[in-house]
Amino acid sequence: MRIPDLTLPSAVAGLLSRLPATPPSQLLATTLNQLAKRGVLPVDMALLAGKRFEIRLEDAGLTLTLAASDSRFSAANGPADLTLVANCADFARMLLREEDPDTLFFNRKLRIEGDTELGLIVKNLLDSIDWSETPLSRLMAA
Repeated sequence: MRIPDLTLPSAVAGLLSRLPATPPSQLLATTLNQLAKRGVLPVDMALLAGKRFEIRLEDAGLTLTLAASDSRFSAANGPADLTLVANCADFARMLLREEDPDTLFFNRKLRIEGDTELGLIVKNLLDSIDWSETPLSRLMAA
Protein backbone atom coordinates (compact mmCIF):
# COMPACT_ATOMS: atom_id res chain seq x y z
CA MET A 1 0.00 0.00 0.00
CA ARG A 2 1.59 3.27 -1.13
CA ILE A 3 1.00 6.34 1.06
CA PRO A 4 -0.39 9.14 -1.17
CA ASP A 5 1.48 12.43 -1.33
CA LEU A 6 -1.11 14.47 0.56
CA THR A 7 -0.97 17.22 3.13
CA LEU A 8 -3.70 17.91 5.64
CA PRO A 9 -5.98 20.84 4.79
CA SER A 10 -5.10 24.07 6.58
CA ALA A 11 -8.48 24.05 8.38
CA VAL A 12 -7.62 20.67 9.94
CA ALA A 13 -4.14 21.92 10.88
CA GLY A 14 -5.69 25.02 12.42
CA LEU A 15 -7.96 22.89 14.57
CA LEU A 16 -5.26 20.40 15.59
CA SER A 17 -2.80 23.16 16.49
CA ARG A 18 -5.28 24.48 19.07
CA LEU A 19 -5.61 21.14 20.86
CA PRO A 20 -3.32 20.24 23.77
CA ALA A 21 -0.27 18.24 22.66
CA THR A 22 0.00 16.17 25.85
CA PRO A 23 -2.62 13.48 25.00
CA PRO A 24 -1.08 12.62 21.58
CA SER A 25 2.41 12.72 23.13
CA GLN A 26 1.24 10.28 25.82
CA LEU A 27 -0.30 8.04 23.17
CA LEU A 28 2.95 8.00 21.20
CA ALA A 29 4.99 7.28 24.35
CA THR A 30 2.64 4.42 25.32
CA THR A 31 2.83 2.98 21.79
CA LEU A 32 6.64 3.12 21.77
CA ASN A 33 6.77 1.48 25.20
CA GLN A 34 4.49 -1.34 24.03
CA LEU A 35 6.54 -1.85 20.84
CA ALA A 36 9.72 -1.99 22.93
CA LYS A 37 8.15 -4.41 25.43
CA ARG A 38 7.11 -6.76 22.60
CA GLY A 39 10.54 -6.58 20.97
CA VAL A 40 9.21 -4.89 17.84
CA LEU A 41 11.21 -1.75 18.66
CA PRO A 42 14.69 -3.03 19.54
CA VAL A 43 15.68 0.04 21.53
CA ASP A 44 18.68 0.37 23.83
CA MET A 45 17.18 2.84 26.31
CA ALA A 46 20.64 3.55 27.76
CA LEU A 47 21.49 5.35 24.49
CA LEU A 48 18.39 7.56 24.77
CA ALA A 49 18.14 8.05 28.56
CA GLY A 50 17.82 11.66 29.64
CA LYS A 51 17.05 12.90 26.11
CA ARG A 52 13.99 14.79 24.89
CA PHE A 53 12.56 14.37 21.42
CA GLU A 54 10.20 16.58 19.47
CA ILE A 55 8.23 15.29 16.51
CA ARG A 56 6.66 18.10 14.55
CA LEU A 57 3.88 17.09 12.16
CA GLU A 58 4.12 20.17 10.01
CA ASP A 59 0.93 19.86 7.99
CA ALA A 60 -1.07 18.95 11.12
CA GLY A 61 0.24 21.89 13.16
CA LEU A 62 1.01 19.39 15.93
CA THR A 63 4.17 18.95 17.99
CA LEU A 64 4.70 15.85 20.11
CA THR A 65 7.38 15.89 22.79
CA LEU A 66 8.82 12.78 24.41
CA ALA A 67 11.44 12.06 27.03
CA ALA A 68 13.40 8.85 27.46
CA SER A 69 14.52 7.35 30.75
CA ASP A 70 16.55 4.20 31.36
CA SER A 71 13.44 2.09 30.94
CA ARG A 72 10.67 3.94 29.10
CA PHE A 73 9.35 6.83 27.04
CA SER A 74 7.00 9.46 28.47
CA ALA A 75 5.29 12.65 27.34
CA ALA A 76 7.39 15.70 28.15
CA ASN A 77 7.65 19.46 28.02
CA GLY A 78 10.63 21.69 27.52
CA PRO A 79 13.40 22.02 24.97
CA ALA A 80 14.26 19.00 22.85
CA ASP A 81 17.67 17.50 22.17
CA LEU A 82 16.42 16.28 18.79
CA THR A 83 13.61 17.55 16.58
CA LEU A 84 12.22 15.69 13.57
CA VAL A 85 10.00 17.74 11.26
CA ALA A 86 7.96 16.43 8.31
CA ASN A 87 4.41 16.16 7.00
CA CYS A 88 2.23 13.29 8.22
CA ALA A 89 2.47 11.41 4.91
CA ASP A 90 6.28 11.62 4.90
CA PHE A 91 6.49 10.33 8.48
CA ALA A 92 4.16 7.46 7.51
CA ARG A 93 6.30 6.66 4.45
CA MET A 94 9.41 6.63 6.60
CA LEU A 95 7.92 4.41 9.30
CA LEU A 96 6.45 1.97 6.78
CA ARG A 97 9.76 1.91 4.87
CA GLU A 98 8.30 3.29 1.67
CA GLU A 99 10.96 6.01 1.84
CA ASP A 100 14.34 5.94 3.50
CA PRO A 101 14.91 8.72 6.09
CA ASP A 102 18.08 9.74 4.20
CA THR A 103 16.12 10.18 0.96
CA LEU A 104 13.47 12.26 2.73
CA PHE A 105 16.21 14.34 4.36
CA PHE A 106 18.09 15.01 1.11
CA ASN A 107 14.81 15.82 -0.68
CA ARG A 108 14.09 18.34 2.10
CA LYS A 109 10.96 16.52 3.21
CA LEU A 110 12.45 15.64 6.60
CA ARG A 111 14.28 18.16 8.77
CA ILE A 112 16.47 17.01 11.63
CA GLU A 113 17.47 19.64 14.15
CA GLY A 114 19.63 19.35 17.24
CA ASP A 115 21.98 16.57 18.33
CA THR A 116 23.19 14.91 15.11
CA GLU A 117 24.60 11.82 16.85
CA LEU A 118 21.24 11.29 18.56
CA GLY A 119 19.55 11.80 15.19
CA LEU A 120 21.59 8.97 13.70
CA ILE A 121 20.69 6.68 16.62
CA VAL A 122 16.98 7.45 16.18
CA LYS A 123 17.16 7.00 12.39
CA ASN A 124 18.76 3.57 12.83
CA LEU A 125 16.15 2.71 15.45
CA LEU A 126 13.31 3.61 13.08
CA ASP A 127 14.92 1.50 10.36
CA SER A 128 15.03 -1.51 12.70
CA ILE A 129 11.30 -1.70 13.53
CA ASP A 130 9.82 -5.06 12.53
CA TRP A 131 6.30 -4.09 11.46
CA SER A 132 5.42 -7.71 10.65
CA GLU A 133 5.13 -8.27 14.41
CA THR A 134 2.38 -5.66 14.82
CA PRO A 135 -1.35 -5.55 14.02
CA LEU A 136 -0.46 -2.92 11.40
CA SER A 137 1.01 -5.69 9.23
CA ARG A 138 -2.49 -7.06 8.62
CA LEU A 139 -3.60 -3.67 7.32
CA MET A 140 -0.54 -3.36 5.10
CA ALA A 141 -1.17 -6.82 3.62
CA ALA A 142 -4.80 -6.00 2.77
